[in-house]
Amino acid sequence: MALGKDYATQQCSIARALEVVGERWTLLVIRDALYGVRRYNDFLVHLGIPRAVLAARLQTLTTEGLLEKRRYQESPPRDEYVITERGIALWPTLRSLGVWGREHFGETKLRTFRHADCGTELGSYGECPVCATVVPVEDVLMEPGPGLDADPTDPVSRALLRPKRLLEPIEAPVERAAEKDPV
Repeated sequence: MALGKDYATQQCSIARALEVVGERWTLLVIRDALYGVRRYNDFLVHLGIPRAVLAARLQTLTTEGLLEKRRYQESPPRDEYVITERGIALWPTLRSLGVWGREHFGETKLRTFRHADCGTELGSYGECPVCATVVPVEDVLMEPGPGLDADPTDPVSRALLRPKRLLEPIEAPVERAAEKDPV
């Protein structure tokens, strides 16, 4: 029996949220947007996602207001996807999910998230233990951890080997001539 596309019989905010972010690749697209990935081809090469799936996810996330499509080049026309406040609001969920995954599946720490102002590693919920505050996303410094591949093949992963603040656009030298954004 095929699964439905929604949770129409559920009177639950979690079910409604899953209608928007519950598809397999969606939270990874949001994660990458928080990391500063903005361009279609950068999402494509970093995630290893099929083009049709990426196009559908970007369309849904744009329609739902988690990403905003912005033109960055007129000739030829090229757009980027910038995370909105609604998308940024998923940061605590993704942070907690990452911590949970590492604790329960024994993964080596792939990234470290620090409070940029004081350098303290964030707690499980994005809080700074020293400053006793929840750190705004734009003040989170992401650094590579010991579990990351030190010589990745894709340019986005290479760009993410340098410490950077969340939300700052990545500088990935990806060939743009072949880039096609079907959305």
